[in-house]
Amino acid sequence: MPTNWKTIRFSNKLERNRLLRLKHKLFDLVQSPFSGRKAAPVGLKTGNRGPSCIMQAHQQKEIKRKDTMRMADIYKSACRMCHGGCGVLVYVEDGRVVKVEGNPDSPLNRGRMCVKGMASLEQLYSPDRLQFPMKRTDARGAGQWARISWDEALDIIVEKIKKTWAQFGPESLGIGTGTGRHHFQHVVRFANALGTPNWCEPGTAQCFVPRIVTGLMTFGDLPICDYYSEVNPGCLLVWGHNPTVTGPDGEIQFRVQDCLKRGTRLIVIDPRRTDLARQADLWLQVRPGADDALALAMLHVITQEKLFDADFVNRWTVGFDALTERVREAEPEWAQSVTWVPAEKIRTAARLFAKTKPATLEWGVALEHTPNCLQTVRAVSLLPAITGNIDVPGGWVLGMHAMDHLPLFTEKLPQEMKKKRLGADRFGVLSGPGALFPSAHSPSMFQAMRTGEPYPIKVFLIFGNNALATYANTKEVYQSLKALDFLAVMDLYMTPTAELADVVLPAASWLEVDQLVGLPYVAENVVLAQQKMVRVGECRADEEVFIDLARRLDLPVGTEPLEDIFDHRLRPLGLTFNDLKELGHATVPMAYRKYEKTGFRTASGKVELTASYLETLGYDPLPYYQEPPESPISRPNLAEEYPFVLSTGARTPYFFHSEYRQLPSLRKKHPNPIVEIHPDTAAGLNIRNGDWVWVETKRGRIKQRARLTDGIDPRVIHVQHGWWFPEEPGPDHGIWTSNANILTDNAPPYDPAMGTYQLRALLCKISRMEIE
Repeated sequence: MPTNWKTIRFSNKLERNRLLRLKHKLFDLVQSPFSGRKAAPVGLKTGNRGPSCIMQAHQQKEIKRKDTMRMADIYKSACRMCHGGCGVLVYVEDGRVVKVEGNPDSPLNRGRMCVKGMASLEQLYSPDRLQFPMKRTDARGAGQWARISWDEALDIIVEKIKKTWAQFGPESLGIGTGTGRHHFQHVVRFANALGTPNWCEPGTAQCFVPRIVTGLMTFGDLPICDYYSEVNPGCLLVWGHNPTVTGPDGEIQFRVQDCLKRGTRLIVIDPRRTDLARQADLWLQVRPGADDALALAMLHVITQEKLFDADFVNRWTVGFDALTERVREAEPEWAQSVTWVPAEKIRTAARLFAKTKPATLEWGVALEHTPNCLQTVRAVSLLPAITGNIDVPGGWVLGMHAMDHLPLFTEKLPQEMKKKRLGADRFGVLSGPGALFPSAHSPSMFQAMRTGEPYPIKVFLIFGNNALATYANTKEVYQSLKALDFLAVMDLYMTPTAELADVVLPAASWLEVDQLVGLPYVAENVVLAQQKMVRVGECRADEEVFIDLARRLDLPVGTEPLEDIFDHRLRPLGLTFNDLKELGHATVPMAYRKYEKTGFRTASGKVELTASYLETLGYDPLPYYQEPPESPISRPNLAEEYPFVLSTGARTPYFFHSEYRQLPSLRKKHPNPIVEIHPDTAAGLNIRNGDWVWVETKRGRIKQRARLTDGIDPRVIHVQHGWWFPEEPGPDHGIWTSNANILTDNAPPYDPAMGTYQLRALLCKISRMEIE
């Protein structure tokens, strides 16, 4: 905190007094610990690389732009072009955003932005954006729309909800959402307030939630990489993730590069030779879908060669002997035949990670795309655990949890409704009454829409998700949405999914929304204010719509103003939302080895190598290997017709899942969907670089453009996901042309605990398209 407050120049006395009050509030916060919270923060930083950000926030906002000499207001906010949350400065002139740039004071990105963030203005003022509510005037999917008012749109939705409630019960109402933006938790909150157990999104069983649940059951929290202390990680293990291209969940991509520049040793496990793999000390080119076998083999090396941290294991873990016995037979020679990674390279990687201190783990969604999802994630998570790298400077650390939780009203949902949640009877960790983050099983949701089994889903409200592009088995998803009595979609653009709706609502972009962002996700060491600065057309924030609907439905909860919710969550920091908007961000300094005072927040108080939570629910408490149901090993006969292993889903710098293909600056850099093929494979199929090719599974075929690269195994094909073509006419907008989910499947077998289906490592064939 600065001491020379009297030397600061203020624009008026009121501003000076307001700053002094805030200064005293923050000073008290630094001097006294938070009460009633585990892992209590020791203080609050609002700092930067120059004068205090409190001082900056209360200096005059208006600056003279050299080019126009007009006055601009500068707002501190958080970019949400992905769900990363880079700190930004937003310049507004005459009610219009004119510039967005990285905030040099942000502890996450330090002034840097990616190409998606730099396209924020293009997104905000895109002529293709939805700007007004609309209702369909013809058959579903015919593309005929009429503009209506917000009142009429919400009245239609409320009427449909009440009618369905009365006839089929609240469980017949489904709520859908997409990847985790500002409104994600509010979707869950609204579903619980509405009384339905059936909300879902493409990733609850397939993306990030399995890692969250694994963190909670194993460590009592979700560990993150410590890029923020004075101790640089000695070794970084990057598994199924490409953090220099994508920075979701607040694990901002720039910090990884900073870490490497300071000398961190790097191990990359990925089927593709990514840019990060090119920088690695070791690159393990694993067969898609065989990550569980590789992790077990690395655990075998560490336990058998006694490379584990004996002191940490003895004092702070349970189940080590059982784990050692479980991986005893998982020798690298066995894993070599399964993973395609040489046995000696597996040993080298395990030794490097175990012997280099501190070591940390960056893991990604690729681990969560097979029916052995949960045990794969569990196996990988135990590598930092048994090597003693948990909650140490430069290691895999547990968060500071700066904010109070958003009340999700889970306790308001009756017990009988929790039992009715689709999937609750089969997938205890995902959907059961004892689930840590309960959601419905999405394939079961779509089945209920189509067949009415075990009971019908009649109404589906989707917020921020292009379901036809992002769920597996697009044809089945299409049939499911068509079978609904009523579908409402709230989005930024008229997507192929929105074209199937009865009512379409125009969503606000991140520059039009007030929200709190706690980053990294779950850890919440840094809290940023996302600010509403402008509004395009009649666009509204999803959260505002939830509140409006709750009030119109006379729900007992979920009706309070957004700012009241924000102020409640910020109480541990002693701030209001208005305070945080002025500051831009607040940081709680990391405390390490918190478990020495409080233990781990697990049932045993220790790191649970054998998970008592899984055992209680009737699942295997230890990780194990399971071959994907569709692979060259499990389906050799099918592999004769479809000889290649299909991988899908790698990120590009220019798009985020199915988003931004209508933004000219980004689409110009990446105009076509790309399939990666090894040159030897391509030569045998008469495929040249740049050719359009067919990629086919037993479920369907798509076309993408060939890119030849020796950075992929000759037995593997990689296709990009999320592709549709906004420039093509509706209602389909090219969703059936290059969409990877036409190739994927959502059928059983599922992960027994999470309900995860096989989304990658499927079998495919590829051929050159003949030009007509």
